Amino acid sequence: MRTQVGIVGAGPAGLMLSHLLHLAGIRSIIVENRSRAYCEARVRAGLMEDWVAKLLIATGVGARMQREAMVHDGIYIAFNGEARHIDFHKLIDKQVFIYDQKEVVTDLIAQRLADGGEIHFEVEDTSIHDFATDKPKIRFRHQGKAEQIDCDIIAGCDGFHGICRPSIPANAWRGYDRVYPFGWLGILSEAPPPDKELIYCFHERGFALFSMRGPQIGRLYLQCTPEEDLEKWPDARIWDELETRLGGVRPLKRGKVLQKGVTPMRSYVTEPMQSGRLFLAGDAAHIVPPTGAKGMNLAMADVRVLSRAIEAFFKSKRNDLLENYSKTCLNRVWKGQRFSWWMTQMLHRYHGIGEFEDFDMKRQIAEINYVTGSVAAMTSLAENYAGLPMA
Repeated sequence: MRTQVGIVGAGPAGLMLSHLLHLAGIRSIIVENRSRAYCEARVRAGLMEDWVAKLLIATGVGARMQREAMVHDGIYIAFNGEARHIDFHKLIDKQVFIYDQKEVVTDLIAQRLADGGEIHFEVEDTSIHDFATDKPKIRFRHQGKAEQIDCDIIAGCDGFHGICRPSIPANAWRGYDRVYPFGWLGILSEAPPPDKELIYCFHERGFALFSMRGPQIGRLYLQCTPEEDLEKWPDARIWDELETRLGGVRPLKRGKVLQKGVTPMRSYVTEPMQSGRLFLAGDAAHIVPPTGAKGMNLAMADVRVLSRAIEAFFKSKRNDLLENYSKTCLNRVWKGQRFSWWMTQMLHRYHGIGEFEDFDMKRQIAEINYVTGSVAAMTSLAENYAGLPMA
């Protein structure tokens, strides 16, 4: 096979990159080790920044999102038995959109196939080669047959556990890692969320988040240990703890638990995000704690930058945007990391860690009180949460 850009991974980053390149008249092929059904069913992030929603609309893949997404003007932060609203729309004239990542993936797959795009699902033994030269290759097996894609550029959009980042020589990159001493126990439930907007709860027993995937589907989280045993968390205990941490600020309706799992939390950044003709994007290059709702949004920012750089390379013979891809993206990535870390440290309890636990709880309450009471502080939170401007 021969194409201009070979893309490893059919998540939001890989699919959106392929879509943007198609609009620019640039050919690409995507390889993905999972099935199409798996990609379209995997429940992941659900919050979309203002500019990302506008990008989907502007590029012709936002029609269903416009019909079905829940549009939020802001968020609530709850503590000490009250919920305070931070109104993004009033503060910065922006909103955020609740639209599950799997729906974004579903829409992008449908559009790429309708446009004649090539996506090879359920491939095996994927490897990348010769990306230090101007003739990189992607090799894989599909339906028992060995295949090779000859291309000019490889985009590594294959996630944190993918093969692209580890393929870069060890002396050519560095990973910046921070592992947190807690995780999130998350459930998907057949019950309406307690409010039409997200509620972030600080409680002495630990953090909780009340989110949603639709008007009648709740996506709810409890702070827990990274190694939490789900067998010790029957549904009734989860609901009891959610109600406790909600602190009475809203009534909580219980429903059938459809899905349950524990997600450890970490911050991670790869520098640089490129090596030769290989360019990393999304989770392949960085991971953020979900507290700041930045994961899919940073991935979309990466491929927006990369698509423009690739277009300049093929159409204008310019190398400068590709050469500066990593520097350009990392400027935004580290801002996203800072915000995600800040939200995480402000809202989570560090139980049993160090001798200042009680002091830290009082300090956190004072910080939340300030952040939710100062127009300047709320504006800063709103700017970061709803999405910094894209050039």
